[in-house]
Amino acid sequence: MIRAPRSAMVAVLDDRQRLLLMRRHRFVFDRWVWELPGGYVDDEEEPAVCAAREVEEETGWRPGDVEPLLTFQPWVGSADAENLLFLSRSAKHIGAPTDVNEAEQVAWIPLVEARELVYSGEIAGAGTVIAVLELIAREARGEL
Repeated sequence: MIRAPRSAMVAVLDDRQRLLLMRRHRFVFDRWVWELPGGYVDDEEEPAVCAAREVEEETGWRPGDVEPLLTFQPWVGSADAENLLFLSRSAKHIGAPTDVNEAEQVAWIPLVEARELVYSGEIAGAGTVIAVLELIAREARGEL
């Protein structure tokens, strides 16, 4: 059994329904993929604070208010790895990312295109897949 630290990610949407994503190479399965910004929650850190901090460090954008989106466990058969997804509906560009090793590219991707990236396999990580599909479902219900 694996016990991983809690992780927090933010789906940052702008007023044009574009999602802030990072393109990075994942060496474990040797592929380039698009992902949400996020990281592990420090011991005494509030998850929403962690999530917002990670967006700034990894993308150079400061998210507006961060609200819970949903929580999930990606490997329930073999690991305790709680993932906390948050939503922000705005962001302000504050400069270049300070954690330059995180992403090759940072881009605002229209939500409908992000869904296509899920289907093509260019979004492969569980947290980003779940966030994109949840946002598409909320948009279809008129909740975004």
